[in-house]
Amino acid sequence: MEKNIGFIGGGRMAQAMIEGMIGERIVLPEQIKASTATEGSLTKLIDTYHILGSLDNQEVASFADYLFLAVHPSLYPAVIEQIKNTVKTDVIIITIAAGISIKQVETSFGRKIKVIRTMPNTPSLVGEGMTALSPNSIVNEKDLAEVLELLNSFGKTQVFQEQSMDAVPAISGSSPAYVYMFIEALADGGVRDGIPRKDAYKMAAQAVLGAAKMVLETGKHPGALKDDVCTPGGSTIEAVAALESSGFRKSILDAMKACTDKNKEMGNK
Repeated sequence: MEKNIGFIGGGRMAQAMIEGMIGERIVLPEQIKASTATEGSLTKLIDTYHILGSLDNQEVASFADYLFLAVHPSLYPAVIEQIKNTVKTDVIIITIAAGISIKQVETSFGRKIKVIRTMPNTPSLVGEGMTALSPNSIVNEKDLAEVLELLNSFGKTQVFQEQSMDAVPAISGSSPAYVYMFIEALADGGVRDGIPRKDAYKMAAQAVLGAAKMVLETGKHPGALKDDVCTPGGSTIEAVAALESSGFRKSILDAMKACTDKNKEMGNK
């Protein structure tokens, strides 16, 4: 790719994206420029990834063909006010903040501008991210294909209509937290039954990883895969029955609704 990539913000998610793009050789380090709030964080970013850097958001904005806004949602209005007259005419603005709509970004820029709303998740840090995205109406097929190439460098992607984006955090953005709780609970059960803590975490995490790969790679319904593990009269079906009676599915659904409701509330502020 011959385009320049800009990052305003250099936190963990920005670092995961930069590492993926460079590691997969989508772009060269000198095609990426990032800005951060402090000189220390900028120096660390430059030393780690050998990219270009600046403490000036406008300098990054004028450099970028694809500009990632990798800052807290509350900072979006101030950052856009800084850069709105500096960005390139045909720039593509890529947001990675929950609750920030395409319309909010367009309104802040005060003109029609190419915007792609995305929601990555923290497994992007290990190259297994899931990023949902939604482009506005003036992003063309070539633009979208190139952004997908960038985002696929650190995981998988799925394009949605924007009305679905408020539901994304509950199923992929925030859900790693639920999974970590599940892994921790599995490990606690193992420790209770005599398995050393370190071994219990390894076994629980690998079981979750393997189960997820079974869903992705076999294409079988999760219910069918569950049935494959449950032999008649066996211990697994007893465990499944206990989960059902304790409201396991309902607790997940309730958690997802709480997440989605909060996300919508943030977007309406």
